[in-house]
Amino acid sequence: MEQRLALVTGVSGYIGGRLVPELLAAGFRVRAMARNPRRLRDRPWYGDVEIAEADAGDAGQLRTAMDGVDIAYYLIHSLGTGHRFESRDRHNALTFGTAAREAGVRRIVYLGGLYPEGEELSPHLDSRREVGEILLASGVPVAVLRAAVILGSGSASFEMLRHLTDRLPVMVTPRWLSTRIQPIAVRDVLHYLVGSADLPAEVSRGFDIGGPDILTYRGMMQRYAKVARLNRRRIVTLPLLTPSLSSHWVGLVTPVPSSIARPLVDSLVHEVICKEHDIAKYVPDPEPGLIGFDRAVELALKRVREFDVTTSWASASTPGAPSDPLPSDPDWSGGSLYVDERESVVRATPEQLWTVIEGIGGGNGWYSWRLGWWARGLLDRLFGGPGLRRGRRNPRDLSVGDPLDWWRVEEIEDLKLLRLQAEMRLPGLAWLELIVDQDTAGNTVFRQRALFHPHGLPGQLYWWAIKPFHGIVFGGMQRNIAHTADTA
Repeated sequence: MEQRLALVTGVSGYIGGRLVPELLAAGFRVRAMARNPRRLRDRPWYGDVEIAEADAGDAGQLRTAMDGVDIAYYLIHSLGTGHRFESRDRHNALTFGTAAREAGVRRIVYLGGLYPEGEELSPHLDSRREVGEILLASGVPVAVLRAAVILGSGSASFEMLRHLTDRLPVMVTPRWLSTRIQPIAVRDVLHYLVGSADLPAEVSRGFDIGGPDILTYRGMMQRYAKVARLNRRRIVTLPLLTPSLSSHWVGLVTPVPSSIARPLVDSLVHEVICKEHDIAKYVPDPEPGLIGFDRAVELALKRVREFDVTTSWASASTPGAPSDPLPSDPDWSGGSLYVDERESVVRATPEQLWTVIEGIGGGNGWYSWRLGWWARGLLDRLFGGPGLRRGRRNPRDLSVGDPLDWWRVEEIEDLKLLRLQAEMRLPGLAWLELIVDQDTAGNTVFRQRALFHPHGLPGQLYWWAIKPFHGIVFGGMQRNIAHTADTA
């Protein structure tokens, strides 16, 4: 029997990146669709899949990506993308459904949000509901899986829960902490996603999916504290904390920015409990049963502590972040390209220098003017950027596509080059290159380049305004990285 071909969208995101290996293990051929395929290069499954470069809103690109596809997974949400996200979600869903019908796709599987009936929904939850309805009307059989809080290492919901509970032994909280929720482990979500590919052709509908436990958010925090061996948390509810204020509170205390925390908090205002478990008629529950809350937390914490978080909420690009690759032509004609370049000979071996370079960011910091980096990160957060909150996926290893504080790894050549592209809010495009080289005498040379392509007058003004600080920031980085390598 010929292997079926599954198209997976959102592969740079949390669920999509985990679904690909599950589909491969289940015997599917997989085509991974991404706007920036080069960011997938270091994924362990990269060599086992087909790659399609396409945007979900581009009908022509989608038709090419769906050629020969049997099952199409729609895992795209405009979470935290700012205003007009509803129209973007609507357009993408309509375009995707039409392309799937024209390509003869046999089934669409969509992961949406669990929501109550008969209530005025938050904008993001209502948009997820609408996307499901649009896909169901596409003329292609569709399975809409509706989940509430997904528990797994790296998920935005779990990271929000983890950091709030870890960091605040005593807290004043909003009233939504008393709302009942039916969370589900990410392993069970993946089980249902894979199994939905085998639904009968006549089945086209939504399914509620949830774990075995129904808890309030307050109860989830206390249960998390117990599993994590923390003291019981003291929680005082304050009704005056609105969802907007709550999202800023979450953004302040956790790595999850308020732009992403807001839709998560908005959904928690509603009681989200499964109204049915019909999915089990077609996709039997995993053996020995669905994973309970405590076990899901144990598994997630184990992954976190072992630095084995394969994907996270930060895996996907920051909304509005640039995707342009660094211009490789020295005589690039795309406009101004300002460069701050520094070079020094170090006593360390290339291996010693590379170890310091690959460990940069996160807990190790940026080797210069900590107050300046902290202030710039805070300013970026105020303007909706990631700031320095994302840290690193792994303290010792980097891969192409990894988030690294407000940067993203664009290119990495072992023992030679680390190139980062800025995802902070900027009036232009920025890159940072850290290069290990050798001179003719065989000495180790550390080269560092900061590049900036300004957008219009604001970009020009920005470059010249920060240029006086380059000696402190980039000069300090150059000296301190070299010194750390030399004394290693």
